[in-house]
Amino acid sequence: MKTRVTDILEIEYPIIQGGMAWVAEHNLAAAVSNAGGLGIIGAGGAPAEFVREQIRQVKQATDKPFGVNIMLMNPEADAIAKVVADEGVKVVTTGAGNPAKYMEMWKAAGVKVIPVIASVAMAKLMERGGADAVVAEGMESGGHIGSTTTMALVPQVVDAVSIPVIAAGGIADGRGFAASFMLGAEAVQMGTRFVVAKESVVHQKYKDMLIKAKDIDSAVTGMSTGHPVRSIRNKMTKEYLRLEKEGADLMELEKLTLGSLKKAVVEGDVVNGTVMAGQIAGLVKSEQTCAEIIGEIMAQAQKLLNR
Repeated sequence: MKTRVTDILEIEYPIIQGGMAWVAEHNLAAAVSNAGGLGIIGAGGAPAEFVREQIRQVKQATDKPFGVNIMLMNPEADAIAKVVADEGVKVVTTGAGNPAKYMEMWKAAGVKVIPVIASVAMAKLMERGGADAVVAEGMESGGHIGSTTTMALVPQVVDAVSIPVIAAGGIADGRGFAASFMLGAEAVQMGTRFVVAKESVVHQKYKDMLIKAKDIDSAVTGMSTGHPVRSIRNKMTKEYLRLEKEGADLMELEKLTLGSLKKAVVEGDVVNGTVMAGQIAGLVKSEQTCAEIIGEIMAQAQKLLNR
C-alpha cells in the first residue's frame, strides 16, 4: 500500500511502531522495519550514548529505514538530537515539546521529522516549523495522553494541515487501520500491539497482563497534575487514584511512579509498576512476530478498504 508516508519514509507498509520508553529498543525496532513497517527506538529518559549504541545495533540487524523517538523533556535531548544527525538516522519522531531548535540540523542531515501532537494548534505549528508529517495521537493511547479522542482529532488535523497525518491511539488491527484511513490518515502508529510481539524484550508478566486485559481494564492517573498517563489497573494505579482524590501533592504522587515503568517492563513487577497500555489492550489476544502482526493487519485492512 502506497501513501505519501510510505514514500517519504521509504517503507513498504504505512505502519509505524510507537517509541515506547524501555520497550522500543533495538530488537523490536529492527524486527518492525524488517517486516516492512517503520521501527522506532524509544530514547525515553536514556543518555545519548545509550541511544547511539541502540542505533548501531539496529543497523547491524536491518538495512531498512528506522527512526528514533526523542522525548524533548529528556535532559540529554540536545545530545540525542545530535546523535540522530551524526548516525544518519532516517526518521525522528518527537514528543513532549517543540523540536524547532533541531530542525535546521536535522534537515541538513536529511532526517525526516515527525512530531507527535494532540491538538490542531500544535499540528499547524509543527507544519510551519518544517515537519514532514505529524502523528495525531488520541487519548485512547497508552502512556502520556492528550484530551481528544483519535476519532475526533485525526479528521480535524487532516483538515488543518497539508502534510501527511499518521493516526495513533486505539489502533490494534485492520479495522482500526481502515478506520484511520477513512478519517484521512495516511499511516498508523501502534504501540500496545507491538508490546506483545515475540521480538519485544518486555517481561513476560507484562505481556501476559496485556493479553488478559479486558475493555474496562485501563486507568488514567495524573489528571490532577496535568500529566495524565494511561495504564492497566493494578495496585499502584488504585493507590495513585486514591491519593489524587484526597488531594495529594505532586511530590507524594511521584513517589509512587518514580522508576515504575522500568519496574514493570524490565523486572516484571506488574503489581507496583506502571503497565502502560492503550484502551485497545482488550483486542490483543496473543504473542506474534512483528511480521505476523503487520501481515494480519494489512490483510484485514485491504479486505475492508476494498469492500
